[in-house]
Amino acid sequence: MLRVIAERWRQGYRTGKFPAVEPALPARFRGLPALQSGCPAGCRDCVDRCPFGACTIENDRVAIDLGLCLFCADCPACARGNIGFSAEYRLAVRRREALRWQSGASLPPADPLPPDLRRTLGRSLKLRQVSAGGCNACEADCNVLTTLVFDLARFGVQFVASPRHADGLLVTGALTANMHSALLATYEAMPTPKIVIAVGACAIGGGPFRGSPETGRGLEELLPVDLFIPGCPPHPYTILDGLLRLLGKREM
Repeated sequence: MLRVIAERWRQGYRTGKFPAVEPALPARFRGLPALQSGCPAGCRDCVDRCPFGACTIENDRVAIDLGLCLFCADCPACARGNIGFSAEYRLAVRRREALRWQSGASLPPADPLPPDLRRTLGRSLKLRQVSAGGCNACEADCNVLTTLVFDLARFGVQFVASPRHADGLLVTGALTANMHSALLATYEAMPTPKIVIAVGACAIGGGPFRGSPETGRGLEELLPVDLFIPGCPPHPYTILDGLLRLLGKREM
């Protein structure tokens, strides 16, 4: 026992200082897209080459649907390498259309819930997580939020085992047909008021499986969504930032 106490003392305080201090992200982190200049007039290579249909051209500018983008390390959409990624991790939004980001524009941060909901849920938000056909990447990054580095519970947010104890439904995965009934049953079992959060490209827009007869085109086809957190998978800080903004605990 003394050895355990001594080792704990040696390790010190390991919980991060987020959100008071901005996170230190790795050099290879892929956040909000960063588009370089130099695209030839009339070029539509990114529209034709993106395997997930995330790129469009609007008013002669490249637009990327962050709900479909898989944030590929070496983006295949532009043969000239003009599409890269920045260190901007704050990607969560309240409205699906806000994820249709255009070069030169800023991404509006997620608005908080209405005041009455914040009074009800702001100090104790219990989430039931459902993997509706996920690969376990988004699920793993949600799970890591409960570790001591992130310590999600210090913000009053916890994952629970039963939907009857939950205030919110957090969905990951491509929404396979076999999971529809389970997902809807989980939602119906939750008491009101309740919120719904879509985490990852698969939950938001179907991901690489979009258009398959066995998957849908996003959670909004089944349920009203209160928060969209894009990524493949989204970084834990991206998820945490979105949750705190939803609860009105972060505004910067």
